[in-house]
Amino acid sequence: MTAVTTTTTTAATTPVLAPVTAPAARRRRRSLAPGRRLPASRLVGPALLLLLWAAASAAGRLDPGAVPAPWTVLRTGVHLWTDGTLTTDILTSLQRAGAGFAIGLTAGVVLALVSGLSRVGEALIDGSVQLNRAIPTLGLIPLFILWLGIGETFKIAIIAIVVYIPIYLNTHAALSGIDHRFVELAEVQGLSRLAFVRQIVIPGALPGFFVGLRLGVTGSWLGLVVLEQINATSGLGYLMFQAQNYGQSDVILVGLLVYGVFGLVSDSVVRIVERRVLSWRRTLSN
Repeated sequence: MTAVTTTTTTAATTPVLAPVTAPAARRRRRSLAPGRRLPASRLVGPALLLLLWAAASAAGRLDPGAVPAPWTVLRTGVHLWTDGTLTTDILTSLQRAGAGFAIGLTAGVVLALVSGLSRVGEALIDGSVQLNRAIPTLGLIPLFILWLGIGETFKIAIIAIVVYIPIYLNTHAALSGIDHRFVELAEVQGLSRLAFVRQIVIPGALPGFFVGLRLGVTGSWLGLVVLEQINATSGLGYLMFQAQNYGQSDVILVGLLVYGVFGLVSDSVVRIVERRVLSWRRTLSN
């Protein structure tokens, strides 16, 4: 009788947990994610900065000689565009950046594949690239001028170096991070070397490659700002350098804004391509 009473009391005091339904669990999981992507979300930050700039200029908080108002910069940009100066400089900068980027992209991918797929290639290449990474690229400008002259060749070469280093580093890291079980599976399936590269290596290295590609695109514009101020007769950097000599801060801001727009647009293009190519991945971004 005592045993029965004890059992009953224990059962009565034991809390009963309500089963978690599938929709509730699904809602709990969804709340941890960032949520649905907002349209044109990357333009919110620049638009806010533009509004703050305009408000500070209208309130007289900024010195017009040092930081002109947005409408002054816009008027200057329209004037430079209509007289053909800005158009010529933009085309020249695009040609330099495009040539250097193409060379750097090719070199970075080829070196990463050779170094990441071969121990001999890694021994010959990786140490040299790491040494090159440790040396400030813009510090190589005097040496490259002595080697290649002061014309366009050395500018394109410096841009190529700025581009290939992040592409190589991120692609090589992605190759090294491929799970060895995939390699064993390819060996069991009897894949050839070419099929192994196409089906295992390239899909595994693409995420790291796109990270390096974004850094390389940004680096090409950053290097161009400095290079176009060295013995150049055209280009956005040359336009800004000449404006500095005459104290034209509005022209300098026009050049900086054009660089910023090019950087933002090129990065957005790489992001769009990355999302389409890597649409099979389930990540926080998609």
